[in-house]
Formats: sequence, C-alpha cells, structure tokens
Amino acid sequence: QVQLVESGGGLVQPGGSLRLSCVSSGTSFSVNAMAWYRQSPGKQRELVATISSGYNTLYVDSVKGRFTITRDNAKKSVDLQMNSLKTEDTAVYYCHTSSHGIDCWGKGTLVTVSS
Repeated sequence: QVQLVESGGGLVQPGGSLRLSCVSSGTSFSVNAMAWYRQSPGKQRELVATISSGYNTLYVDSVKGRFTITRDNAKKSVDLQMNSLKTEDTAVYYCHTSSHGIDCWGKGTLVTVSS
C-alpha cells in the first residue's frame, strides 16, 4: 500500500506563508493524480487542490490565487505553497492519492493561522 508522509505544517500569522510537502512511497507516482485535503474542527474534510499526472491543477474557490500545488515526479513528492494565509485556513492538511483503486491518505499536518 502506498504510504504518504506530509510535512511543513506549523503556526503562522495571518498574511503569512507556509509550504507543505508530501512524499509518496508508491512505485507508480507519476501516473497518479495527487491532492491536498483539509479538515477543520467540526467540519467535513474538503478538497483543497489537485494535480493530475499531466500537471493540470484544480483549486477550491476559497484558495484560488493564494495556494499553488506542484509535483516532482523524480522525488515522488507533491507540494502545496500557501500564501496570504487566513485564520479560516486553519486545519489539518492531508495528502491523498488513489492507487489501484485504493484511497491512500497521509496522517496529516496541522496548519494554524493565528496572531
């Protein structure tokens, strides 16, 4: 089973930036779409951004223009650059992929935006 390990979370002030990274153990990383989700306390997990094997990207409206998802197939990693962070971006951020029809999730990394 594919293992995903996230890193880069932390505490940042409103308006600040963070860069999240996710490294995959999968052998078919380059052909799989990758995604970042987030979950805030008391809320459902929501899709934040996706990047296809062909580098096409999609973002939830609330992060468009502020977040950028990228991938490096050689490193089997996907990053999420988060700029102009808002308090409402506070959440646990999860890396996701689907491999051979199986959903694979990382354990998550906490992002706290607070003054």
